[in-house]
Amino acid sequence: MQPNDASIRKRTQIAQTSRMMFIWVAIVSIIVGFALVGAIFLAKKLIFNEKVLADKATTVKILRADNAIVPELEDQVRVLDTNTALISAKANPTDQAVQVILDALPSDANSLALGASLQTKLLANIPGLTINSLDVNPVVGVETSTAGTLSSASSTVTPTGSNPNVITFTFSVTGNQTAFKQVLTNLQLSIRSIDITSLQIASQTATNQIMTVQGQAFYEPAVQVQLTNETVR
Repeated sequence: MQPNDASIRKRTQIAQTSRMMFIWVAIVSIIVGFALVGAIFLAKKLIFNEKVLADKATTVKILRADNAIVPELEDQVRVLDTNTALISAKANPTDQAVQVILDALPSDANSLALGASLQTKLLANIPGLTINSLDVNPVVGVETSTAGTLSSASSTVTPTGSNPNVITFTFSVTGNQTAFKQVLTNLQLSIRSIDITSLQIASQTATNQIMTVQGQAFYEPAVQVQLTNETVR
């Protein structure tokens, strides 16, 4: 065997071995790369699942706490149904006593209903009393986009207050002191929360006077309780 042939054969074997080593290193690198990507994906998936489970556990905790106080709330409602003051203030005999509380603080800004209540109940059937004007302001942004007035005897445009949960009103009546006292008593006994912000009495004749009252009633928008879907990221 010639020395050159042996040298060439060794070089060929070394080259083949180097190629095989390169191929194996490339294959192992690809496998390791896929394994690393898979491990990162599984780790992110595990963290995401843990976050979802934690949010679900929080939701279950809240629901259990809410359900736990339901019997206590039911007992309180049953106690209110036996309250004599609420029973005597019911608008309809068939209503539950707790309905009086809901009527006292309506969930919507119904200015027309307030005006009708003032005109037909609180200021009606009072001997010696005459209604001169009655203005109830719609709630801007809720009942109307611009300020206006609901009036039984006037169409004057007046702005409402800045509080969105307040309905302002003004009325003027003519009568004697006994009639005025009855008006104020009716306002005080109304199941709705009514605040008198201004009261003026001016003499018209020896027996009749004019009383001008500015006040406000309140409402509270209902809160909706419902389950919603939340995106976990």
